[in-house]
Amino acid sequence: MTTIMMEQLIAGDVIEVKTTSAVDDVMTVLVLFSNDDFVILDPCDDSTPFVVQADELVEYRKFDGLDA
Repeated sequence: MTTIMMEQLIAGDVIEVKTTSAVDDVMTVLVLFSNDDFVILDPCDDSTPFVVQADELVEYRKFDGLDA
């Protein structure tokens, strides 16, 4: 897994983002759509996908499939 800052996301990327519910809590989400302004993320837990502004995702970890 790689920590990324300000890289363009594409649909199908799996990322780990910090949540606002706890100090060090993280959530793994699937990127459904991404452009320069907005990102639609699906937590894949039967809850509704949500939209965030792209500039709100300052730091996240992107699964690259190379880690075992």
